[in-house]
Amino acid sequence: MPDDAAEQSENPDAAASRALRAQLLATEHWSLLASRGTTQSEVLTRISMFLTLVSAGLVSLALVGQASDFSEAFGVFAIAVLGVVALVGVLTQVRVLNVAMEDLMYVLAMNRLRAAYVDLDPGIADTLMASTRDDYAGVRQTYYFLTPRRGQSQFVGSSMLFIIAVNSAMIGLLIGAIVNALGAVTWLVVLIGAVIGAAFGVFSVWRGQRRFLGFWKQYRPLNPSPTTPDPAPDAAAPPDPPH
Repeated sequence: MPDDAAEQSENPDAAASRALRAQLLATEHWSLLASRGTTQSEVLTRISMFLTLVSAGLVSLALVGQASDFSEAFGVFAIAVLGVVALVGVLTQVRVLNVAMEDLMYVLAMNRLRAAYVDLDPGIADTLMASTRDDYAGVRQTYYFLTPRRGQSQFVGSSMLFIIAVNSAMIGLLIGAIVNALGAVTWLVVLIGAVIGAAFGVFSVWRGQRRFLGFWKQYRPLNPSPTTPDPAPDAAAPPDPPH
């Protein structure tokens, strides 16, 4: 009887503590969701502004080219316009990569919170499709929990690769315009522009992959999976936030 009485006297305090813990975890979860949503909205706006600038720049080049009969002045105008577009594109690409890494941060944080939810109520573990593990395997499951491995189409169709492709084209056109202004023959203009554009694209993908892998080398999870695979080369690009 004394033990039962002690247990009953402890239960209200334990229940209150668990309720407070659940409330604090839920508050933090909603804060992370709000921050993640705000970040996504901001980067989508940046991408839309950049694409609008690209469209306006190309249209202006066409109009000025027809009006000036593609004279020497048109070459200077083309370099100026393409230079501005390329600069804004590179800045937008930097922001997209930063947001991808920030989104990774939010996903890791929410995976930790799910682990805390399961500690409070182990019975909910089977209902969670997103992961409770704050490591690479857990992030991969949370980003794409329909299959064990995210398909290549997820990366090929990502906003990151899309921005890289547009910027590669803009930089290729800019370099081509500069080489053309220097008096190079047409085939050399096309060749140099294509090579520089492709080189920028390859470098951008490599840079994003290097940053992503570098993060996992120094990161130490608090709740790792039983067996955590290292990021595979074909899946080592920064995770693209779900837009």
